[in-house]
Amino acid sequence: MSFADLGLCEPIVNAVTAEGYENPTPIQAQAIPHVMQGRDLFGCAQTGTGKTAAFSLPIIHRLMEAGVPSAKARRPIRALILAPTRELAIQIADCILAYSQKTHIRHTLVFGGVSQVPQVRALQRGVDIVIATPGRLCDLMGQGHVDLSHVETFVLDEADRMLDMGFIHDIRHIAERVPKQRQTLFFSATMPREIRELSSSLLRNPVAVEITPVATAAETVEQAIFIVPQSNKPRLLHTLLAESAVTRSLVFTRTKHGADKVLRHLMQAGIRADAIHGGKTQSKRQRALADFKANRLRVLVATDIAARGIDVDGISHVINYDMPVEIESYVHRIGRTGRAGATGIAWTFCDPAERSKLRAIERAIRQPIEIRKLPTLMAPPAPTAVNHEFETREPHRPARPTSGSAAPPRRSQNQSGESIPQTERRAFGQNRPGGSSRRRNYSSR
Repeated sequence: MSFADLGLCEPIVNAVTAEGYENPTPIQAQAIPHVMQGRDLFGCAQTGTGKTAAFSLPIIHRLMEAGVPSAKARRPIRALILAPTRELAIQIADCILAYSQKTHIRHTLVFGGVSQVPQVRALQRGVDIVIATPGRLCDLMGQGHVDLSHVETFVLDEADRMLDMGFIHDIRHIAERVPKQRQTLFFSATMPREIRELSSSLLRNPVAVEITPVATAAETVEQAIFIVPQSNKPRLLHTLLAESAVTRSLVFTRTKHGADKVLRHLMQAGIRADAIHGGKTQSKRQRALADFKANRLRVLVATDIAARGIDVDGISHVINYDMPVEIESYVHRIGRTGRAGATGIAWTFCDPAERSKLRAIERAIRQPIEIRKLPTLMAPPAPTAVNHEFETREPHRPARPTSGSAAPPRRSQNQSGESIPQTERRAFGQNRPGGSSRRRNYSSR
């Protein structure tokens, strides 16, 4: 089956082809025809299955069929897409920008952590599609900047994570402002009781599309557990990352403080790394993610919430430095590797006191996980002075170590005048060739 076989209009098919996609994924093939017919839909699918295109392509198609207003005509919001994190919202906007490039459809991004002024201006000019996080959208609604009375399609992406983050009241408030006669598309990677209750209150006679069984780990991911005391986790991480096969890895920690602590260790070891979590400014989170996508970073350290918008191909390893708090999070984490038919590896560090969590994960995914023998742990690198902002820049030139101990890194200034370290990285190779990061205007087209 091709995208043209799904009945999508020619400009969309051409745009998808230009992005390098020829055949729809299973969720796209099953969901797109129903969405084009105006049906409500409940989609259960893990990250990396192509669900963003499963709803964005038919939304663009339906908007074009209904007619796009002229440049001077008033443009009410006709499609509203909610996402739990800024990163995921940006990823969705990237897709819509790519797929609607041959149309006159306009979209804008609405999320917190940045000035609301450009977002308000875009809304005032008029857009067809709004991609938003619930918190900032409710803020702008309260200020009278958002009119949802003309919304035809309402999308909740990664609804389970929105509930985990405490957005349930915001979601219900937003849903009350959207017309009752609408199409609702509801996507979740897991289906706990709360999700079923929320979906039943929002959907009308929905079509159910389930691609991956609930809480089932990706079949293309090789999983392994290392039983290791908390105090030895830094040495184990350093030892595993020394393997040449670990080309691009995503390291998960439980807390923001833990992510920064791991990053300090990695930078002292001379590993190109950065961290992404809720304590970072939006600009720093976007920069770290762009560097990771472009292979300027070998390791990205993340918390569960911040990682929800990470959509990067070619991640060779996922490392659970900390065991997840929720069992469902384990599935989300390891699903960042082994995507699009590729294979991946997931390693989990389990403190001996956390064996009960390990057994709970095995029950949830309905399979045992191999427990590996600990390798001979490498000695930790000698401490070096590290920039407490934990920012990485490229290119880095290795600092020459002095005899007997590691020398403090030379410091230089970036374009904004920040002092940054130049850490040694000779043991871990040079940048691999990779895709470029394009800066896009997310206001409106």
